[in-house]
Amino acid sequence: MRERVTIQDIASALGLSRNTVSKAINNTGPVADSTRAAVLKKAAEMGYKQFSYLKVSSPEQAESPISMDLIVNPAADSGKAKSGPLPTGPTEIAFLTTGKLDNSHFGSPMLDRICHEMSLIGYSVTIYRLLPADIAALRVPDGIRPSRTAGIICAELLDRDYCKMMIELGYPIIFVDFPVYTDEETPDADILLMDNEKCITSFIRQMKDKGYTRFGFMGNIFHCRSFFERYRGFRNALETYGLTYDPSVCIASELNRSDFEDYETLILYLKKRLHEMPSLPDVFICANDFIATDLITALRCLGKRIPEDVMILGFDDSPESRIITPTLSTIHIHSQSMGYLAVRMLLSRIAAPDMYSYTIHGETTLVLRASTQREP
Repeated sequence: MRERVTIQDIASALGLSRNTVSKAINNTGPVADSTRAAVLKKAAEMGYKQFSYLKVSSPEQAESPISMDLIVNPAADSGKAKSGPLPTGPTEIAFLTTGKLDNSHFGSPMLDRICHEMSLIGYSVTIYRLLPADIAALRVPDGIRPSRTAGIICAELLDRDYCKMMIELGYPIIFVDFPVYTDEETPDADILLMDNEKCITSFIRQMKDKGYTRFGFMGNIFHCRSFFERYRGFRNALETYGLTYDPSVCIASELNRSDFEDYETLILYLKKRLHEMPSLPDVFICANDFIATDLITALRCLGKRIPEDVMILGFDDSPESRIITPTLSTIHIHSQSMGYLAVRMLLSRIAAPDMYSYTIHGETTLVLRASTQREP
């Protein structure tokens, strides 16, 4: 089996620092255009996981329908038009979402990157926000039609029936996150997710090394594929490191914020469930930062201190996680990198509509802050 290509492998091949390569791939810092182009090209050639689904051909062996120009983007930060193939048919990309982008763990940085990358090769992006009534009625936005729509990106579209309908329309389509399927076969679809398990596993190992052995989980694992994978990572890490899963300190199925009449009702519910626990765990791992902040509020209402009485880890690295007291340990999603991957996935589907479906996981980073920094 071929060994996994790492950022260090790419750095060594190019004679660059690991930090420079990471910035180029994840778009998390200033890097010269020529350096970014060289890094992305080498990453594709070596089969780095973010680009492993793309076939890289030399100009003399251009067998792949996907041009290398779609992988390497030396003009990404200069605003210059790219060379390479331009659309020959419809030029609109429909971006469908059900939430406010400023309240999303993907957020506007991902959409900004999608719009920027698409504009460089002649596509425009139209945003459609689906309301609950649209979802219930299986209503397709009027603007989506064969004469104008080249492809569709669905972000946090989690209704099974609606996702199935969108797939059956026959457009090139990718989903950023996806519904959970445990009782039936998952539909064939291209799915982009963040790495939901690696950082949770790493965090649990680090906490065990410090002597903490009791872990709880908060979040409805059936809300979306990402939540389910985070819970799976939680359970797998406990088993891997010989730790006991305690269901009495987990709320892993019924906790769905939208089911509560108002915020006060949600906090009352959390207080009741926390009060019923025989004892609190050392650490609560939450499916996202919003759940983590709700949990902090409920614990404080019960007179508990964070991190002295219980530590908390969130997921998403939302803006709120940096200003809450104490600041929240969390897992950072590289939103711009996710946007870049979404574009490459959709372009590959447009170029090869009969290609097998696949799932890509974008990189995540563990961010430790005050909510897990307990004094010995």
